[in-house]
Amino acid sequence: MPPASVFLAGSIDMGAAEPWQAEVERALGDANVLLLNPRRDDWDSSWEQHIDNPQFREQVEWELEAQERADVIAMYFAPASRAPITLLELGLFAQSGKIIVCCPPGYWRRGNVQIVCARYGIEQVADLDALIAAVRATTA
Repeated sequence: MPPASVFLAGSIDMGAAEPWQAEVERALGDANVLLLNPRRDDWDSSWEQHIDNPQFREQVEWELEAQERADVIAMYFAPASRAPITLLELGLFAQSGKIIVCCPPGYWRRGNVQIVCARYGIEQVADLDALIAAVRATTA
């Protein structure tokens, strides 16, 4: 059976957010999943965020296509981050039926995230460990 694909959407903030994706990768190392991680070690924060910048455009298009094709989108809003792109992605994929959201207390727009999740029937979990468990259960 081919592995389920899981896109790791969430706080990166140009590399400033905690590397939560690495924790998910370690925890799911034994699972039959293909993790799609948008965090790049070679990301250059000086790249102009413009449609005409080929490196930037390639990254954004890869992320959008990966989320469209993924079986599951695991979305984490780190409390110490702003995560504006993750908010955008929540809006884009809210009706997809494949998002699991972790938005702990302290995230600056937690109420907005909770309301969107409630409105569109998106599963919400309390912390990163619960997000990992939900991904594992969904892809088993």
